[in-house]
Amino acid sequence: MNAPVLAATNLNTFYGPSHILRDVSFHVGPRETVSLLGRNGMGKTTLLRTLMGLVKPRSGAISLHGEEVTGARANAMARAGLALVPENRGIFPNLTVEENLIFAERAGRGGRRDWQRNKVYELFPRLAERRKNWGNQLSGGEQQMLTIGRALMSNPDIILVDEATEGLAPKVREDIWRTLRIIAGNGVAIVVVDKNLKDLLSLSDRHVILAKGAIVFNGTSEELRSDPELVHRWLGV
Repeated sequence: MNAPVLAATNLNTFYGPSHILRDVSFHVGPRETVSLLGRNGMGKTTLLRTLMGLVKPRSGAISLHGEEVTGARANAMARAGLALVPENRGIFPNLTVEENLIFAERAGRGGRRDWQRNKVYELFPRLAERRKNWGNQLSGGEQQMLTIGRALMSNPDIILVDEATEGLAPKVREDIWRTLRIIAGNGVAIVVVDKNLKDLLSLSDRHVILAKGAIVFNGTSEELRSDPELVHRWLGV
């Protein structure tokens, strides 16, 4: 097996006195797409935020491209090849679509510039049409497209996607899933949190289920499909 792009070992993360992640060990291989599953409040977003450097684990280790990065800040993680599409989108409302993309633009590791504005506009034609609009003039779906496009402008090796289709219209959700498949096809590793099991089974190479901050399943789509009792127990599906 190829060495992981991103790996975490025995992570324990707290919010104040609340113990959220409990000895979580997690990895993502090159070009691999991994889904993070679990009911609400089980630690999925906390794991993404911990991996990104937005939350510091109390114990455990994180490595990116084989280098120890535990405790590194989010901007250092971004420079090292990690990007986050957060649940709250976090675009700049007082910048245009184009300015949001320009603000995030940087070369990836080794000077790679696979993702530039023209490629993001090809991926999201609606953003090209709205390039001069302010962030706060966009619909929810357009804001989500911009958030993904902005993450790609940093030319990451791995992208963490938190609830990208939450609250969107069915057609927009289809566009987001199509986009994630294209991103994966371009060789970017993906970690994705979402509630739509059917689409995750189609998109992802591997699935990890969290329950009360601990991993209770780590396996392929075939393994997950073949165990409906496990799916019902941990996901209520």
